Amino acid sequence: MSNSPAFARFEDSGNVWLSKDDAPSLDLTDHGITPTVLATEAEVGLAMLDELYETADSKDGDINIALLGGRGAQALHRLLGELAKTSEQDALLGRLNVFTQDALAPMSMGNCFSFVRDFERILGADFFRKIKSFTPMQTDTGDLEAGLIAYLDKLESLGGLDIFFIGHGPEQNQASHLAYIKPFSGAKSHHVAGVIPISSSILEHHISKFKAGGSEVNERDEAECRSAQSILTLGPAAILQAKKVVQSVVDADSAPAKIQTYANVLNSRLSSDFEEALQQLNANPGMWIRLHPNTRSFVLPTLEV
Repeated sequence: MSNSPAFARFEDSGNVWLSKDDAPSLDLTDHGITPTVLATEAEVGLAMLDELYETADSKDGDINIALLGGRGAQALHRLLGELAKTSEQDALLGRLNVFTQDALAPMSMGNCFSFVRDFERILGADFFRKIKSFTPMQTDTGDLEAGLIAYLDKLESLGGLDIFFIGHGPEQNQASHLAYIKPFSGAKSHHVAGVIPISSSILEHHISKFKAGGSEVNERDEAECRSAQSILTLGPAAILQAKKVVQSVVDADSAPAKIQTYANVLNSRLSSDFEEALQQLNANPGMWIRLHPNTRSFVLPTLEV
């Protein structure tokens, strides 16, 4: 596999993680989560859009964001798509450098189960025509690590993420994932991205949420998706180093396991013992969000918080 002098490569039971030598040490301050319960998915989308407006008002120049795939941000994406059909927010759209945050691989970029296709479907051609840049993770290259490093080089050159739009995914044993950081994948605070083995549970979750979200799917693409062997994902360092994290969890109706797994992240404090905290984070990566000091978590009443 290719590597870059700028990135150190770590392997843990088949999980490959990339990190920078100058990554800051882990601050174990547990900031907790204060969920904002909103009545509808549309209200969550508006709240997420307001966070983008707030960031745009608070800084000059480019705005770097990581899009959330699946249902979690579809309401936001519809709003952005509608705005792109007008000239109302052209100045804002022209400042956006947009990144994806995870992907199944190897898989053709045109596969209907690719987040890129789903983004194009909901955000629309006008959005992609008006933004400054769009950088997806490359899933159709023979060297996934080299492609991921090129993606990370661009993200770093632009100054990192201003907003990490993030979700919450259920895992076995009432654990959870962020992006696609899986339990017991060995992800640590300095790991900015990784290539991890896929599991049947992730495949089923990925395919089911695309079908539930209204994507037009076909058997050929589903078969290719089911043959994917790896997941490309941003890591804990990308979350912790983002200037703001905006979480949305809106699909507990179709993924009821999230009621308990979100509650576990909400109510479980990280240990003050460094090694114990690392074990907690490895077992339940959904808890990484508790370490970020600038987080919004928008949820629906179905989460029962």
